[in-house]
Amino acid sequence: MLTAEQVLAAHKANLETLFGLTNKAFEGVEKLVELNLQVAKTALSEAADTTAAALSVKDAQELLALQAALLQPTAEKAASYSRHLYDIASSTGAEVAKAAESQFADAQQKFSALVDNAAKNAPAGTENAVALVKSAVATANNAFESVQKATKQAVEVAEANFQAATTQAVKASQTATRAGKRAA
Repeated sequence: MLTAEQVLAAHKANLETLFGLTNKAFEGVEKLVELNLQVAKTALSEAADTTAAALSVKDAQELLALQAALLQPTAEKAASYSRHLYDIASSTGAEVAKAAESQFADAQQKFSALVDNAAKNAPAGTENAVALVKSAVATANNAFESVQKATKQAVEVAEANFQAATTQAVKASQTATRAGKRAA
């Protein structure tokens, strides 16, 4: 049976975890806002430069060359923004997952101790029921660990695919820019 102190300690631990996770989420939002402000400042400055360059163009060929010169950096900046956005989301998610794993491990340990305590104080003749509960707990723990490993592998594959797609997009942009320059 749980004592009032144990229940109070569990609630306190849960509140600390909640506030810790909330802080991690706010840190992720702060990083996202900072990234978006930097992108907005850069875009405004570049728009002014591009407008000035476009107004100084004397013929259609110069305009095509200017347009070709602007395409590659834009694609690379979009890819860079995507990478930064992914990094923020991924690191925030990893910190939340780490906290959740820690909380689960603690709860798992406490539940296991509770089952062991109940087994020690169980009336005679309930050994089979106690063994069944212990077996169910062990099976649940193994299933959780398997899901955790599969999730980590899926995240690693998704991350590799994201990096490959970003690299391919930048290369395609560079190829298109070179072809545009040759056509001009």
